[in-house]
Amino acid sequence: MQSERQAQVILDRLNTAILTCDPDLNVTAMNPAGEQMFGVSAKQIRQRSLATLVPMDPATLSTPALKALSSNQQVTAHDVTITLAGGRSIKVDYTVTPLHESGQGHLLIELLQVDGFLDIARDQLRMDQFAANRDVLRGLAHEVKNPLGGLRGAAQLLERQLSDRDVKQYTRIIIHEADRLRHLVDRMMGVTRPIKEIAVNIHEVLEHVRKLILVEFQQGITVERDYDPSLPALRGDKDQLIQAVLNMVRNAVDALGESGLIKFRTRIQRSVYVGQQWHRCVIRVDIEDNGPGIPEHLHERVFYPMVSARAEGSGLGLPIAQDIVNHHHGSIQLHSEPGCTRFTILLPFNTQGSANER
Repeated sequence: MQSERQAQVILDRLNTAILTCDPDLNVTAMNPAGEQMFGVSAKQIRQRSLATLVPMDPATLSTPALKALSSNQQVTAHDVTITLAGGRSIKVDYTVTPLHESGQGHLLIELLQVDGFLDIARDQLRMDQFAANRDVLRGLAHEVKNPLGGLRGAAQLLERQLSDRDVKQYTRIIIHEADRLRHLVDRMMGVTRPIKEIAVNIHEVLEHVRKLILVEFQQGITVERDYDPSLPALRGDKDQLIQAVLNMVRNAVDALGESGLIKFRTRIQRSVYVGQQWHRCVIRVDIEDNGPGIPEHLHERVFYPMVSARAEGSGLGLPIAQDIVNHHHGSIQLHSEPGCTRFTILLPFNTQGSANER
């Protein structure tokens, strides 16, 4: 019994999707990584056809499974694109192995999502680069804010000596622009105050942002919600999380223009790496819009300061959102194509979320 429990723990921890099938290619078992990959529970899929996991292209898995059965040999393939329910495509390496010891032609199917590892590498590179940029910005901020303070103080003193109202308006412009530049530098530095951790319901964060957006844009913008009510609370700073989500939603609104659809979706995502840290479960928040999409050449740079697809954009909203989410031990992923841009926030609700979880 002890060895069986240990085997089950190992199976649950694997980042590889594991399926077993009977000779009729009906699924008999699936591990949590498989549930996450295909968006279906092991209980729901049990005794259903393997082809139902990939309804858009049912032969993708069935063909190698039949080949393994007929040849009684292992079948392996790399960088295979499979299309899941809802049209989402992923790239996987798979191995189909006949289970000789069963004597009945059962199969073991292993699928490793290789594009997920690219996301992990990109997330880590982005976080490292943002940290390096922030160190540079802190030094730059010190050099800029000191003369700005002197400039502002001198303008205030000068204003007190002036009696002509028409001349005073120029000192007010100096003071206003000095304040604006100081605020811009503060925004570029990202999160500067400690996180005030409390129990946060992510749906309260999303609802607060939804109300702000609908008040500001009363016509043309529609916000749909698809929430998982079973999500647990997470430890975090509610105000900062609201700011992060608001920045991403404003980005969506700017892309949509006068009309369009924004969707909020929440789910539990299992067996996932955030940065270099493995988590049994994290909260997944999707913010999706049906706008024109982000130009492909900006996909890798959109989280860097001062990078924007719009000429009038500041290029600070998304980097600040990234910084806030990073401070909550999470990450943001981007998928964008014409008609569908989706920012996915992954937030551990146990910030200890390591391989030591039980």
